[in-house]
Amino acid sequence: MRALAPLRRSAASVRSPWSGSAARSIHARQPAARAGATSLPPRPTATRETRLPLPPPTNRSLLTVPRAAPPPSPLAPPLDLPSSLSWATLDPETMSGSNPARVLNLLAGEWVHPDAHTTETVPDPLTGEPFIMMPHIGEHELEPYIKSMQSCPKHGLHNPLGLPQRYLMLGQVSQKIAQRLSDPDVAHFFTRLIQRVCPKSYAQAMAEVAVTRAFLYNFSGDQVRFLAQSFGTPGDHPGQTTQGYRWPYGPVAIVSPFNFPLEIPVLQLMGALYMGNRPTLKPCHRVSAVMEQFVRLLHDCGLPGTDLDLINTSGSVMETFLVTARPRMTQFTGSTRIAERLTKALDGKVKIEGGGFDWKILGPDVPKGNLYDMVAYQCDQDAYACSGQKCSAMSILFMHDNWAHSGLLPKLGEMARRRNMKDLTVGPTLSVPPHEIDAHLKSLLSLPGSRLLWGGEEIDEGHHRIPACYGAMKPTAVFVPLETIMSSQEAYEKVSKECFAPIYVVTQFGDQDIPMVLDALERMDEHLSAGVVSNDAQFQHAVLSNSLNGTTYVGMRARTTGAPQNHWFGPAGDPRSAGIGTSEAIRYTWSGHREIITDVGVEPIGGFKIPPQS
Repeated sequence: MRALAPLRRSAASVRSPWSGSAARSIHARQPAARAGATSLPPRPTATRETRLPLPPPTNRSLLTVPRAAPPPSPLAPPLDLPSSLSWATLDPETMSGSNPARVLNLLAGEWVHPDAHTTETVPDPLTGEPFIMMPHIGEHELEPYIKSMQSCPKHGLHNPLGLPQRYLMLGQVSQKIAQRLSDPDVAHFFTRLIQRVCPKSYAQAMAEVAVTRAFLYNFSGDQVRFLAQSFGTPGDHPGQTTQGYRWPYGPVAIVSPFNFPLEIPVLQLMGALYMGNRPTLKPCHRVSAVMEQFVRLLHDCGLPGTDLDLINTSGSVMETFLVTARPRMTQFTGSTRIAERLTKALDGKVKIEGGGFDWKILGPDVPKGNLYDMVAYQCDQDAYACSGQKCSAMSILFMHDNWAHSGLLPKLGEMARRRNMKDLTVGPTLSVPPHEIDAHLKSLLSLPGSRLLWGGEEIDEGHHRIPACYGAMKPTAVFVPLETIMSSQEAYEKVSKECFAPIYVVTQFGDQDIPMVLDALERMDEHLSAGVVSNDAQFQHAVLSNSLNGTTYVGMRARTTGAPQNHWFGPAGDPRSAGIGTSEAIRYTWSGHREIITDVGVEPIGGFKIPPQS
C-alpha cells in the first residue's frame, strides 16, 4: 500500500496557420459543416490565434508524471463531435497520453499560438498519462497581459451612464449560452470534460452544468441591467436630487479553484462582466481546459473577444502579475493560506471565498422512516461527494446522544463503504498529497479517546493508477470525544484543521453539552457553510443565534453542500467575503457604490441673498 503517503470554433478559424504544431494536424481536417447553426451570431473576428515572441524552448511538467507515460503523438486524429460543438477544440473522450489536448491563452481577443510559451503537461488524475498540454507564462512574458489588463479604464467597459447597451448584450449572450447548455450534447461534453480533469461522479459533474445553466437563464434578457438598478433620494431644495449607482471596478482578476472547474469560474466571470468589469481569469492549471472551452463557447454566442483574458501560469507568476498589474479588485476562491497572502500583497483589494471547515449538528429530535434515511444520505453526500473536495464539505459532525443511540454510525459506515472508483463516487484528491492525508489521520488518532470509524486505507488497497502526487484514500471518519476536542488549544487545532479529502470528524454531545458545542463553533476561524439538522425551534434558535456561517441550512433536511443558483453562497464574518449565485452576490462582489448629487440651481421663490460666511 502506498503510504497514504505518498472545441473548436468555426472551420475557417481552426484552420489558422499553426505551422509545426500538433494542433494543426488536429484541426486542419475539420469538416466545413461544423460551422454550427446558421441562426447564431457571427463569431467575433478578434478571437484569432497569434504568435508572441518565442521563449527558449523548454518542456516541463506541472506535476509528477510517471516515466512510463507514453510521449505525445505528433499527429492526432481529427475531432469527431456533433455540429452543436463546432466551437470545441478537444474531445474529452479521446484526449490521452498519445493524443493530448492543447489549451491556449486568450490575450486581448486573440488565442495565443501554442508554441509562444513554455509547454507544460498535466497528468490524467486516473492514469498519470500527460493528457493535456498547456502554456506556462513566465515572469518575463507578463508584459502583454499587464498592458491588456490596464487597457480597461477604472469606470469599466460599461456602467449605468456609459454604454448601457452592453447590459442588454450580455443578457442576450447569457440566454444563448443557457440554451446551448440545454443541448444534451453540449451538456454531456462539459460533464465528461469535468470528469476527466477532476474525477467525480457523472451526477456531480452534471450538477455543475445544471447550476451554471440555471444561473445563465436567471440573468438573461433584462435581468443584467436590473443588477445595476439605482435608487434616488429627494434633495434639500428644488433642483437637488441624489442618485445611488452600482459602479464597476474596471480591470479585475479572478483566480478560481480546481474542485468546480465550470460552476465557480463561470458564475464569478459572468458576474464580473455583467457589472461592467474586464476580468483576467486564471483557472487552476489542472482543470483550465474546461474554462478554455467555455470561453470559446462564450465567443460563439456573441461575447466580444476582447472582454476578458485567460491566462495559464503558476501561482507564483500569477502573484507577480497581480502585484505588477494592480487590478482594482481580485476575486479569489481557494485556500485560506493563499487568500491571506494575496490580501497582504494586494493591499486588501480582494474578495475571497477561502477554505471552509464546515460543521453539521444533529439535534435532539430523531425522525423515523424515510426522513431518517434522508438525513443519513445527506450526511454521506456532504462528507464524500466529489471525494470531500468541496469548500462546503462537512468537516465535523456533532451528533446528539439520541442520534448515536439510533444506529446512525453503522448506517453511515455502510454507505461510505459502497463508494468506489468505478462510478467515481470516490477518487483522487487533487490538492492534498498522500503524506498530508496520512499525517492528518495520524494526528486525529493520536488524541485521547479517538478511534477510526471506517476507512483509513488507500482506495482499492493501492491497486489503481492514480498518480503518486494525488491522494487516494477511502472515505474515512474518526470519532473524537467532545471533551477531548475542547480540552486544549492543541487538540482543537488538530480537529479543526481542514483537509480537502474524504475524511471528517464525528463527535457526540448531550443536552448538558450544548454550551460546549456552541463554544466549539465560536472558536472556528472559517465561517462558510453549516447545517442544523433539527425541527426543534428552541434548538434551532440556540444554534442560529450563537453562530455566523454565511450559508447556513436549517431543518431536518439541512445540508452543508449543494450551493445551487437560487441562494447566496459565501462566507460571513469577514469584510472581504465574496458571494456567488444571486443578484445580491453579484452586486456585492463585483461593484461598488457611487453617489451622484445633482443640483441644477433652481432659483428659490423670493430670490436669493448671500448669507454670512461660515
